[in-house]
Amino acid sequence: MATGFFLVFKTYLPKKIFKESEVKNKYIVVDSLLLEAIQEEKDAHNKKIAHPEIDSLAVDSLGGFSMIESDEPASTFRGFAYMKTFYEKLYQLEMEQKGKVRIAYYGDSMTDGDMIVQDLRKNFQNKYGGEGVGFVSITSESAGSRSSVSHQFSPNWKTQSYLNVKKPIKPFGVNGHVFFTKDTINSTWVRYKSSALMHLGSLNRPTLFYGRSNNGRGQLRMIVGKDTIYKKLNPVNELNTLVLSEGNLKAFKADFIHTDSIPFYGFNFDDQQGIHIDNFSNRGNSGLPLSTFKPSLMNQFQQKIPYQLIILHYGTNVLNYGSYNYSWYERQMSRVVENLRNCFPAATILVISTADKATKYDLTMQTDSAVVPLVNAQRKYAISNQAGFVNLYQLMGGDGSMVKWADEVPAKANKDYTHFNHRGAKEISNLIFKQLEEGYEAYKKARTEVVHSEQPAAVKAKPKAKDTIKIKRKDSVNVH
Repeated sequence: MATGFFLVFKTYLPKKIFKESEVKNKYIVVDSLLLEAIQEEKDAHNKKIAHPEIDSLAVDSLGGFSMIESDEPASTFRGFAYMKTFYEKLYQLEMEQKGKVRIAYYGDSMTDGDMIVQDLRKNFQNKYGGEGVGFVSITSESAGSRSSVSHQFSPNWKTQSYLNVKKPIKPFGVNGHVFFTKDTINSTWVRYKSSALMHLGSLNRPTLFYGRSNNGRGQLRMIVGKDTIYKKLNPVNELNTLVLSEGNLKAFKADFIHTDSIPFYGFNFDDQQGIHIDNFSNRGNSGLPLSTFKPSLMNQFQQKIPYQLIILHYGTNVLNYGSYNYSWYERQMSRVVENLRNCFPAATILVISTADKATKYDLTMQTDSAVVPLVNAQRKYAISNQAGFVNLYQLMGGDGSMVKWADEVPAKANKDYTHFNHRGAKEISNLIFKQLEEGYEAYKKARTEVVHSEQPAAVKAKPKAKDTIKIKRKDSVNVH
C-alpha cells in the first residue's frame, strides 16, 4: 500500500528533493561581494527567473558577442589567440633559454591545500625547469592539508581578507590578504619547512614581502637550526622585500619583533629560473573580490614577481544562488578582468570554468542544472575580455561526470559530488596542462610559419593545402 501511494504521489513531488542551501559543507561559503552582487541582481529584476533545463553547450546559447581576433567557434572556444604573449614567454624560456615565467593561480576551495596547482606546477617544472613552491602567505586556512610546503604559524596574527573586508587597514597583497602583529606579550611567528615532493626539496631564496609603515623599530629574528640571525625591517615603500638567504634553506622560523602597524603579505620561494606557480586559493571565493586589488601596489608586486599568466578558477561558490541567469556574474567578472589588467598589465588572463557538480533530483544524483548556464557565462566573459578559456566541465566528461568520478573505484572525487580528491586533482591538472600545451605547440608552429613567410620568396616552402593554423597578418599570431 505504501509503495502504491508513493507511485501515485511521486509525480507531485518536487524534482529537487533537497535545497542546496541546506547542504552543510565547510568549504562552500560565500564572499561578501558575491552576496551583494546577487542582491543587486534580485533588486534590479524584482522577480524570479524560471530555471532552465540542462542543455548542451550549443553555439546559439552563446549569442550576444563577436570574435575580435580569434576564428574559433564560440561553442569550442579556448582562446589560444589571446594567449600568444604568454606563449611567447614560454618559447623564449624553452627555445632560447631566456627569462623566467611566473603564473598566479587564483581559485576557491577546488585548489585548497594546493590541490590541482601542485600537480600543474610539477608538470610545468618537469618540462621547463624551475625549483620552488612560489609565494606562500603568512597564515593559511589550508596549511595543515598542504603537502607542497610545511607551514605553521602562531595563533595571534591579525588577518584581513578581501573576502569579507572592503576597506582594509592597509592594501591587500597579491594573495588577497594583509597580516599584522598586534600581540606585545606573546611571540608572533611563522615556520616553513620544505617538502619531499619533486622540485620542492628546498625553500629557495626565502624572501619576505611587506608594506609601508612609520614603524622604524621592526626586526625579524630568523632561526635556522641552531643559528639565530636578526634582520632589520625598513618599511618605507609601498612594497618592500627582505631576502633572508641568497641560498636555499630546508627550514626556518621567523619571529616578528616590534612590528606592530607593519603590513605583511608572505614569503616567496623560487630559484629565479624556469617556471613558478603561486597558489592563491580561498574557500568561498567567487572571484569578485579580485576587483578590490589596488593597482599601484599590484604594480609593485608585478615588478618584483613578474606574472605572465593570471589564472581565474572559480564557480563552486557561484552555483545555485539567485536565478540561473548568470549575466550579472559575467558583467562583474568583466570588471574583475579590467582591474587585473590595470594591476598586471603584462599578464595574460586564463579563465577556467566550474567543474561538474551533482545534486539530487528525483532521488538520483545528477549534474546540477546551474552548471551549464554558469559555464556559458564564464565562457562569454572570457571571449568578451579576450582571455583564454578552459572548459573544465567538458574536459572532465560533461553531463554526469562528477557522479562518475565520485562513484568509480578508485574514486577521483569526494562524496559531496563537488570537490576532487588528490587522485582527481592530479588528473584535472593533467587535463589543464594538456590544453595549455596544445595551444603552445600550435603557437610554435604558427610562429615558425610567420618567420618563414618573412623570408625571401625564393626560399619559401610550398604551403600545406590544409592547416589548423591561420595567419591573419605578420604582427599577429592567431591559433585555434
